[in-house]
Amino acid sequence: MKKLSILGSTGSIGTQTLDVVTRHPDKLTVKALCAGKNIDLLLEQVKRFSPEFISVPDEESVIQLKKKLTHFRGEIGCGLQGLNAAASMPDVTHVVVAVVGSLGLQPTIKALNSGKTVALANKETLVAGGHLVTEALSAGGGMLIPVDSEHSAIFQCLKGEQKNEVERILLTASGGPFRGYTKEKLKTVKKENVLAHPVWKMGNKVTVDSASLMNKGLEVIEAKWLFNVPLSQIGVVVHPQGIIHSMVEFVDGSMIAQLGLPDMRTPIQVALSYPDRWNAPPPRLNLADVGTLTFENPDMETFPLLRLAYEAAKTGGTLPAVLNAANEEAVGLFLADQIHFSEIPELVGQAVKNHSVKEFPSLEEVLKADQSARAFIKEASRLTKSF
Repeated sequence: MKKLSILGSTGSIGTQTLDVVTRHPDKLTVKALCAGKNIDLLLEQVKRFSPEFISVPDEESVIQLKKKLTHFRGEIGCGLQGLNAAASMPDVTHVVVAVVGSLGLQPTIKALNSGKTVALANKETLVAGGHLVTEALSAGGGMLIPVDSEHSAIFQCLKGEQKNEVERILLTASGGPFRGYTKEKLKTVKKENVLAHPVWKMGNKVTVDSASLMNKGLEVIEAKWLFNVPLSQIGVVVHPQGIIHSMVEFVDGSMIAQLGLPDMRTPIQVALSYPDRWNAPPPRLNLADVGTLTFENPDMETFPLLRLAYEAAKTGGTLPAVLNAANEEAVGLFLADQIHFSEIPELVGQAVKNHSVKEFPSLEEVLKADQSARAFIKEASRLTKSF
């Protein structure tokens, strides 16, 4: 029996993880649930899955939770401390990191230092502190398995293969809702257009990142750390149908791809079932129904955040953390209707240009760079004319 801590249980990945638990009650059990602000959904999850530990973001939520969970005999945690506690519970075997943003960095390190298997659905963790995560992975003897559909695909394609035989990793991108747009046309899009992804159903932050192609930039950096390959061996191709989730090209010219319907429960289950494969209910992919698979190069001029991510990854040090934090903050401002979508790359670019890079940073230096970037974006946005 695999025993889970789910960090971000009320979000898109968290709820789908619990769907997988429901499919396989003989193989999976829930020990800890860490939620965001959706207390009502957390209450339903607690009643259904009976965890021993739950955590919420702040003390106000703790008070609210205690009033409604009068019969709960487990422990209630709060904030980052609660996430860290859930990630390092002694009898937990698998930690699903599905919180949004760089908040996932410290609990991921805690889990790996404790020898857990981490199912990582939070790409910002490796972007901000990839070297710190890999150090914890080596020191604690745990395991890191990606949940992002693209990285799960690569993980599956590489199973049984020799690393020195890999020539290139190719990440696929749907292109988002604005594939084919010009920079001028992007200035006219509305919030509801940005949040209408043509293929995947995801949380708001990831959906915005997909529309700007920042999501793919973050995935490039994540792939560098996950698979220990240089940036020169990581490419991106736009594949609007979202059926091929990513590919690996080998030195003999052969290419292996992983295909499937766009359903995040598949990579979640792959991560939790590894090294085995478990049954999953239909539907199944029917290639005849799909008909055509098409591919094109990404437009890094119209969507400069992908290019900026490559540049930040090449520089390294604290710059990827700044890139990530600046983007998180700018996306938050966009979702709060304080800036326009087209202003996100402008602000992120300013933050990256303004930063003095620290090489080989400690955790404290990564967190300091993160906070500095957030402060820069807040100040810069005040000087930017709102739409």
